[in-house]
Amino acid sequence: MTRRTVRIAMNGVTGRMGHRQHLVRSVLAIREQGGLPLGDGTVIWPEPVLVGRRAHALRALAERYGLTEWSTDLDAVLADDSVEIYFDAQLTSARADALKKAVAAGKHVYTEKPTAADLAGALELARLAETAGVRHGCVQDKLFLPGLRKLKRLVDGGFFGEILSVRGEFGYWVFEGDWQPAQRPSWNYRAEDGGGIVVDMFPHWEYVLHELFGRVTSVTAHVATHVPRRWDEDGKPYAATADDAAYGIFRLEGGAIAQINSSWAVRVHRDELVEFQVDGTHGSAVAGLRGCRVQHRSATPKPVWNPDLPSAESFRAGWQEVPDNEEFDNGFKVQWELFLRHVVAGEPYHWDLLAGARGVQLAELGLRSAAEGRTLDVPELTL
Repeated sequence: MTRRTVRIAMNGVTGRMGHRQHLVRSVLAIREQGGLPLGDGTVIWPEPVLVGRRAHALRALAERYGLTEWSTDLDAVLADDSVEIYFDAQLTSARADALKKAVAAGKHVYTEKPTAADLAGALELARLAETAGVRHGCVQDKLFLPGLRKLKRLVDGGFFGEILSVRGEFGYWVFEGDWQPAQRPSWNYRAEDGGGIVVDMFPHWEYVLHELFGRVTSVTAHVATHVPRRWDEDGKPYAATADDAAYGIFRLEGGAIAQINSSWAVRVHRDELVEFQVDGTHGSAVAGLRGCRVQHRSATPKPVWNPDLPSAESFRAGWQEVPDNEEFDNGFKVQWELFLRHVVAGEPYHWDLLAGARGVQLAELGLRSAAEGRTLDVPELTL
């Protein structure tokens, strides 16, 4: 067995997502399982080099997980020839410049989304990476969730017949921060810092719709800042300048219509924090993060509208749970493993920076649609 060490500069791992999902549940989890076997006697061993702005936080993180390498000097880390991959989970406003530096240094790059603050910047990154000949990837974690993998299985198996519509509900109540601490960072609610639910969530909806149902060809959006005043991490009030709710309608290639509501100002009355209902001529499904339920046309009841009498039917009882049929690993970890295989063994990988640019494009057009009050076409992107 040959160990192939891959040193990864991980920038932004002191943040919630970078710490929990990317460092602990992905990179360190791969190490805990003994590395990532390639099947030819080689095992990939990821070696994280923690990067950030706060030395004390990096030191504490390294000590907590028994890591030895960390730095507040990104330039020095990128100048180290032994570092092969640069990963970015920073604030959106800092991401593009750091990724450009990494590409210029010849590093393979893997990044959270959105990849840049605007479409021009996202396309520039993709072109720079292609020209440099480095491997590049963008996190599209929801594709690897158990619920959506089951949904993809149904699509690929022709369960739905002709897909007519997709309806998505995402969100939860994010506390304002006055009488209970907010469970999201305050920058998420300041547009000047790259915040806003459209910028955060429309890139997710782009790749979910694109990969499962077809390319988005037009968007109609309405956005709102339902909670205009919040309190930051120090308990100080501030004006929320970014949107905290978005209501989008997306036309898909092939004619299906998707409607997705996203909100940080909604209380949850559903089984999971995100759910998608897909309706087709032959059947329907409701998928969340983990579960997926179906109703075939042969088992579809025949409701009759009668508001004068209580309903005698339990509509939920007529749905069947889709079995796991396999063991589902953490979605972030699964994509990390695919990217590591792509870098080391050259295995196919299409969740790249161009795919990331499509997400930025949809967010940009969604905000513009809301501002102009009209439906906008979504042109197909190429390099």
